[in-house]
Amino acid sequence: MELRIFTEPQQGASYDTLLTVAKATEDLGFDAFFRSDHYAAMGGADGLPGPTDAWITLAGLARETKRIRLGTLVTAATFRLPGPLAIQVAQVDQMSGGRVELGLGSGWFADEHAAYGIPFPADKFARLEEQLAIITGLWSTKLGDTFDFDGQHYQLTNSPALPKPVQDPVPVLIGGHGATRTPRLAAQYATEFNMPFASLEDSAAQFERVRAAAMARGRRADDLVYSNALVACVGADDAEVARRAAAIGREVDELKANGLAGSPAEVVDKIGRYAEIGAQRIYLQILDLADLDHLALIADQVQGKI
Repeated sequence: MELRIFTEPQQGASYDTLLTVAKATEDLGFDAFFRSDHYAAMGGADGLPGPTDAWITLAGLARETKRIRLGTLVTAATFRLPGPLAIQVAQVDQMSGGRVELGLGSGWFADEHAAYGIPFPADKFARLEEQLAIITGLWSTKLGDTFDFDGQHYQLTNSPALPKPVQDPVPVLIGGHGATRTPRLAAQYATEFNMPFASLEDSAAQFERVRAAAMARGRRADDLVYSNALVACVGADDAEVARRAAAIGREVDELKANGLAGSPAEVVDKIGRYAEIGAQRIYLQILDLADLDHLALIADQVQGKI
């Protein structure tokens, strides 16, 4: 089981804060640092000092880290045109020496689109599907050849399909709860399927749908990596768990029911139950980015025991 650190900077974090957390992620032996791709805070947070752009952030971190993998959970297809996004990700992959992963989703938060003048179309899933076809098509086009695409939403003509990423292919992550279209899209384009903030039962059912969709496309079910994203709130004792829960505005019982919360032993046990249903990676959603002792505790008492 791999543990990855997953942050939500739109809730309030500067680039310097993210750099500090990313360096701690690397120093403590975690596998990867991921971030959300949002421009507006949620749930009443003030979001100060303001949003940071996901791919500009990852470009900076690519030059400031050496080992950890870097990615988005997930980039919204509504935010960027597919050609420029393919260029951005390929460039950051070069800057990192081949450590980038692209999580791509349809986009869902209407308020942030309105706040920053980003169109919020009704046919988001169809646009996501075309973006996946274009981005993966551009990267896989042989040097010297050109790429064309004639879709309903995007058209590319005689593209040189440059630059190329270091990795061939760049890992593509697709996730979500949708029972039909999401598994089909994951089976077609993804190297990893992620089930965000879901119970054991719901995760197991969705993993099976993705496995079936992969086999229907002629892929082996285990060609994909299966992962979960879950909020983390770990403490050495009950008082520390309660303090960390309060710091992120959550209740301990709710966190234990819906995330990875409690003592290290409790969290190790619950991670083990996700492993039993096929999860191979866990993205630990860390909401208090100032609490580096939290990361150290997880690294020492959880990561080393799973």
